[in-house]
Amino acid sequence: MLATIENALPSLSRSEKRVARWILEHPREAANATLAKIARECETSEPTVVRFCRRVGLTSFRELALRLTEATSNPVSYVHRDVGPDDSTSDAVFKVMDASIQSLLDMRSQLSSMPVEAAVEAMKQARQIAFAGLGASGHVAADACHKFFRLGIPCTVYRDVPMILQFAAIAGPDDVLILLSHTGRWKEFVRAAKLAKERGATVIALTNPDSEIAAEASLLFPCRVIEDTSVYTPMSSRLAQLALIDAIHVALALARGEAATETLRRTKDAIGSGLS
Repeated sequence: MLATIENALPSLSRSEKRVARWILEHPREAANATLAKIARECETSEPTVVRFCRRVGLTSFRELALRLTEATSNPVSYVHRDVGPDDSTSDAVFKVMDASIQSLLDMRSQLSSMPVEAAVEAMKQARQIAFAGLGASGHVAADACHKFFRLGIPCTVYRDVPMILQFAAIAGPDDVLILLSHTGRWKEFVRAAKLAKERGATVIALTNPDSEIAAEASLLFPCRVIEDTSVYTPMSSRLAQLALIDAIHVALALARGEAATETLRRTKDAIGSGLS
């Protein structure tokens, strides 16, 4: 239910968004709240809360309470959002693959509206690129750093809050900070984005487009939350981010031309000579 609400945010009215955000921030309280209380907390009317329920596919306010109770209690399975305990091994494998394929198709459908050229231009001129992520996004950040440094641009990965904030505080106008966050809820990332921008750095965010991080970014690559990350470790969402970073990496390599080709050749030769 929480993932459904988060995904519905862009299509909601301003007052409905207030309801959605309050519920996302207080899911347990919302599950036990009256219609009047939610309306009061969100500074809106009771009919708006009822309309919000319908906009997210519910038949009534009572159903919202039931779905939130389910979402905040133990799930049927912690394994995968599409797989249940009664699924056969074969069915489970196909469901996981189908979910991954769909996440990539969803990402592909948004590419034309993403600021790829602006991001490539910023990275092409960068003194250094810092990739920052926590938890599962930290692994995506590490993978990105592993790829991009071979293009001849100094790259660093930061996977803990103090280091991310310290880098943001000393970043310069020629630096690029790339923030990766599935939900965009990390308040520390919002602060890091503000600090880096104050220093003149370019802040690129791969995150939920309705998050505070997205609002602070210089360039935004919207990545919708697929899994409820309060229950599941991101799988399909992570794959979509990895594919997007691969696409940006290739675009940057092409933009850097012979310089990138030469550094890529050197890195391959260095490994090859060591194996012979």
